[in-house]
Amino acid sequence: MPLPKLKDKFFKERFSVGLDIGAATVKFVKLRFFKEQVELCGFGLGPAEAGLGGIAGELRQNQAPQAVNIAVSGPAAIIRYVNFPKMNEDELRRALKFEAPKHIPFSLEEVNLDSYVLKADLPDNQMLVLLAAVKKEIIAQRLKIIEGVGLRANLIDIDSIALINAFNFNRAQTQAEHESVALLNIGALMSNLNILENGMPRLSRDIHIGGNSFTQKIADVLNIDFKSAEDLKLNPDQERQKNISAAIESALVNLAAEIRTSFDYYESQSASTVAKIFTSGGSILSGGLTEMLVNLLGIEAAPWDPFTQMKIPANIDTTRLKALSCQLAVACGLALRV
Repeated sequence: MPLPKLKDKFFKERFSVGLDIGAATVKFVKLRFFKEQVELCGFGLGPAEAGLGGIAGELRQNQAPQAVNIAVSGPAAIIRYVNFPKMNEDELRRALKFEAPKHIPFSLEEVNLDSYVLKADLPDNQMLVLLAAVKKEIIAQRLKIIEGVGLRANLIDIDSIALINAFNFNRAQTQAEHESVALLNIGALMSNLNILENGMPRLSRDIHIGGNSFTQKIADVLNIDFKSAEDLKLNPDQERQKNISAAIESALVNLAAEIRTSFDYYESQSASTVAKIFTSGGSILSGGLTEMLVNLLGIEAAPWDPFTQMKIPANIDTTRLKALSCQLAVACGLALRV
């Protein structure tokens, strides 16, 4: 669930680890919490095809706790924003049994369900509630994976919520007050899109277009295999730069159309318009992708750094951190859950 006034909860030094198990890479962020400050203690990234063993070993080298915060995403993880009559927590818990099935496409027996009151003072004695549901079988699968390398779950979140938590922790540097912005995290298989209104999430969805879509388009255009296309996507040569950019943009058109549809829906329900897109995820490293989004959508877009409000000690490799920061946003948001 979203994290209210994180810094107010720091009463003693503690550690937390966020582990983001993606389709292409596995990432971790280890944080140390003081009363008034958060410090980055360690981070790592490895290929998903190598499994969790390497990352688990790196975690142990960082003296990280065995309990990690993990997340899920995709069709088995559902987020909804629903208006309820104003009620207390016990009443809401009881009401969910009757109201949740109206908004979640699974039976309650299939899912773990949670809720969080985002705004308790809406007009007409209403309140805005975030509903989150994840299928139990997906949770069981994810637990089996981490337990297989000697780790255990401290908590399980949803990628979009972790991303929002990381962004809001850094919001003083990245968002003007009373402004609606979008967070776009482009992963290998899918993209997470969230719209925030003055820091409060109002729309979340997973779009099944990601970095692999761009890679496949490059492979098709240049008539090369997928691995060679992936290498060119990240490190294009000058001779084929124009063809690579054209291939990425042709795939990005479909993602931009889905984003525009989401913006139109949000703006039809709100008095606000989306002013800026903040991008993250490994796929934004593809040359010129953020600039292409600006051209396709006509909205300002820029990457953001999830570590701007944290203390970075001298032993951290800041060059590597800067290079990887856009890929660590979800892991960072998970680690911020204490």
